Amino acid sequence: MTVLEGATVRLRPPAVEEYPLLFGWFNDPEVVAPYDRFSVDTMDSFVASVESASTDPSSLAPRFVVERRTTPGPIGFVGHYKPHPVLEYLEVWYVLGDTAARGRGYGKEAVGLLIGHLFATTAFARIGAVCDVENVPSFRLLEGLGLRREATLRSALFHHGRWHDVYAYGVTRPEWSARTPPG
Repeated sequence: MTVLEGATVRLRPPAVEEYPLLFGWFNDPEVVAPYDRFSVDTMDSFVASVESASTDPSSLAPRFVVERRTTPGPIGFVGHYKPHPVLEYLEVWYVLGDTAARGRGYGKEAVGLLIGHLFATTAFARIGAVCDVENVPSFRLLEGLGLRREATLRSALFHHGRWHDVYAYGVTRPEWSARTPPG
């Protein structure tokens, strides 16, 4: 069981008793929206996807719960997936379901822990992320971690009845190593 410890947050696998809370956040348009699509899933399929995520590189299921180190219990979750069948990179994604936890640096620290973990445990040379161009907190988080805005993908995500542009971000292993102190 992989647990990642940061200064203020911990990333750990989701516990079975937390599935209902995570499922609720994953499917709550007020948590996920207005910057991403959401689709109501069944609890059974959600549980199956979480429990098989470790063996499915394309899984969009939460892989880690984000919790404060001082106050155990989920405030969000993060994940990663291989978005393309030919290109060799991973994309990270993140949700802070506890809206009171937003804007306090927990998301940035959690995503940084995840990216560091992925570079330490995989052979991928690049980690990326995408976010709606209107999602200012999300792109500030990514830029604050040193990811570069590499492109604007026009009309790449359909949600809330219209097409949205998204920014594509990336960081390479040498770039991440240069900006992250060892140890």
